[in-house]
Amino acid sequence: MLKIDKLEVAYGAIQAVKGVSLEVRAGEVVTIIGANGAGKSSLLRCIAGLEPAAGGSIRIADQDCTRLAPHKRVGLGVAMSPEGRGVFPDQTVRENLLLGAYARRQDKAGVQRAIEREFERFPRLREREAQLAGTLSGGEQQMLAISRALMSEPRLLLLDEPSLGLAPLIIKDIFKAIRQLRESGLTILLVEQMAKQALGVADRAYVLETGCITLQGSGAELLNDPKVKAAYLGSH
Repeated sequence: MLKIDKLEVAYGAIQAVKGVSLEVRAGEVVTIIGANGAGKSSLLRCIAGLEPAAGGSIRIADQDCTRLAPHKRVGLGVAMSPEGRGVFPDQTVRENLLLGAYARRQDKAGVQRAIEREFERFPRLREREAQLAGTLSGGEQQMLAISRALMSEPRLLLLDEPSLGLAPLIIKDIFKAIRQLRESGLTILLVEQMAKQALGVADRAYVLETGCITLQGSGAELLNDPKVKAAYLGSH
């Protein structure tokens, strides 16, 4: 579904991603963990087309997308729930969901079914359907950001720090939804600082440090790796 080869992302003289190569197979959940400033969000934004690649290549469903515009990547089946949620604050919950379905707006019945599906996934969104997104709690905004991404019926979902700043009970709900999406067969690339939860839901995982991949393996292997435990799981 996704193959990255020697990808580089730079901001002027600062290189945020340094020759990263990874792949995500159809139906997998792949997690990228790493500290703040490791380049995780830059990597995801480049895959989505929101940051240009300074080098290397991105292939989505075996098509070279390295220079493709973001909206055309959506057309190939890529959707992103960004770090910080990025909801449209002066639009209602329903309007945010409709914006997520913009690429398939002609299919009115299908869009309505998708809205109903997201209300079933996150019942709080149904309760807040007519409420402005900017007035939602952080957890509700995160639910909305994920549902908005899913409205385009993606084949590859990019999740950037979905647990950031949320209460433990809300984090539990978010990861429950990720597990359900995994069971439905959706391909997911997850960037997350909550390493234990992220590795627990992952088929495979990569550790990113200062723009470079330093470890890779199955989620279970990295959960039990002494270096990962010491650096990200609070044990020695």
